[in-house]
Amino acid sequence: MPLMEDLIWFVLALSVAGSVAGFLAGLFGIGGGAILVPVFYQVFGLVGVPDDVRMHLAIGTSLAVIVPTSIRSFMSHRKRGAADVDLLKEWMIAVPAGVIIASLVAASVSSGQLRFIFAVIAVIVGLRMLLNRESWRIGNDLPPNPWRAVVGASIGALSALMGIGGGVLNNTFMTLFSRPVHQAVATSAGVGVLISVPGLFGFVWAGWGLSGLPPMSTGFINWAAAGLTIPITLLVAPLGVGLAHALNKRQLEIAFGVFILMVALRFFVSLA
Repeated sequence: MPLMEDLIWFVLALSVAGSVAGFLAGLFGIGGGAILVPVFYQVFGLVGVPDDVRMHLAIGTSLAVIVPTSIRSFMSHRKRGAADVDLLKEWMIAVPAGVIIASLVAASVSSGQLRFIFAVIAVIVGLRMLLNRESWRIGNDLPPNPWRAVVGASIGALSALMGIGGGVLNNTFMTLFSRPVHQAVATSAGVGVLISVPGLFGFVWAGWGLSGLPPMSTGFINWAAAGLTIPITLLVAPLGVGLAHALNKRQLEIAFGVFILMVALRFFVSLA
């Protein structure tokens, strides 16, 4: 009976988590990874997942959720011809290489270290959202290789360590080098595919055979959480989108910046 009660609480908690993540993802117009990771982290704690694997499991499961959503998003953008397919082709090795590096890091660091990494990157992302100006430019076009490849690998590594699809980081990179924001958003969907697919396999490998993982887990991917979250997120996201259209872009940036900084603070506090 206790096992059944735990399962019921697990399903209920994930249903609420998927609803919250879907609403916030729709509100902020992002893939939801930066939202899913802290939500998964809390839910896994509520159902008794050991602390030493909880953050790893949250990040890996977030990447699993991003796989179908990023593929669907990219296919839609590609039909409209909005994405920079040439850049994605150039990054087909660089971005997954960064993800592989992130998987190796995840396999060798503690939960606390992974929370610290997430929090540091979250602070950078949050400050970028709060301080962002459309007039900021570094150059008139993307830098040539090898710098372009280095940026791709860095986006892959940092995003995989956070369990996100790379949208915020890639949007920042492309718009700073004078690319239209719509092209940056469309291309980011493709970057999400290049990050989430190898990231899924990388986190399966990183957690393979470890003890303390909840039922229906393969490595650091919990399929129960992913399977419940995907449809609920897609169902609830339009509600967040509706509210987003009532606010201007700058208000959304500030709101998301404040949110991600609060998440970072939560993780820093957990390390104290």
